[in-house]
Amino acid sequence: MNFEIFFSIAGIVAMMGWLLLLASPLIPTWSDRIAGTIPPIVLSLGYVALLVMPSVGGGGFGTLADVMELFSSQQAALAGWVHFLAFDLFIGAWVCRTARAEGVRFWFVAPCLPLIFLFGPAGFLAFQVMRAVRIRQA
Repeated sequence: MNFEIFFSIAGIVAMMGWLLLLASPLIPTWSDRIAGTIPPIVLSLGYVALLVMPSVGGGGFGTLADVMELFSSQQAALAGWVHFLAFDLFIGAWVCRTARAEGVRFWFVAPCLPLIFLFGPAGFLAFQVMRAVRIRQA
């Protein structure tokens, strides 16, 4: 299998989801249904396919050295990347849904989305801090 093609397809699928999240104030129902469900499922299916393919690499999860060896394989590195894409998009969609349900204006959420896209947990943390500040002010 050509992992570069798989990498490109995964990136396109994720970008479609993120673009829908950015449009969520205009199309909230469709954004929730599509961005928060379909792309993460497609990415997850790709991730599982990468896991079940025969692998030639070594490594494991027992030590940092094992993890570094594991990700020296193209297949494992791609699986890790697709894992990030799927989960970050899922969290981005959750943030948009949660903010909308709590009556938070999208403009407060918008800065969290690129942080989630680029730095996953840091963006999630930014959203949680914004929620905590908002609750304290209420």
